[in-house]
Amino acid sequence: MSKTIGLLLALLPLLQASAPGARVHYVGGTGAGLVDKSEVTIELSNDDDLVLTSKGASLHIPYSSVNSVEYGQKVERRVAEAILISPILLLAKRRVHFLTIMFTDIQGHQQAMVFRVESGDVRSLLVGLEAKTGRKVEYQDDEARRAGKG
Repeated sequence: MSKTIGLLLALLPLLQASAPGARVHYVGGTGAGLVDKSEVTIELSNDDDLVLTSKGASLHIPYSSVNSVEYGQKVERRVAEAILISPILLLAKRRVHFLTIMFTDIQGHQQAMVFRVESGDVRSLLVGLEAKTGRKVEYQDDEARRAGKG
């Protein structure tokens, strides 16, 4: 029994890694039906549409209507941690990763959505979006290019 539980615990990360899509945080934009600062799942498993799911609602964006995918990052100092734990943490930096998806809606209007992405999901999400949309990812700077391409 304990061997079975141990095996399941060892396989758990692999099972989670195979789940379709990535969890991101919607920062803002014009995404109809998405609430600012909400958690969103971006699913790339559909052959025709980019599917965004948040709190039971879903938004389908045809890959053909996506006209720009941009990736950038912002470097922040760990000020709160330095105040609470140790001033030495002011030397540490945290990278925050952002993904911007621009597309044309059914009425022909340009729309944009900005997401904050966890560092472990950045590369797979960028590669998947390039493959599905046929658009090259635009990088905000050389450092973002290095982080996005590995």
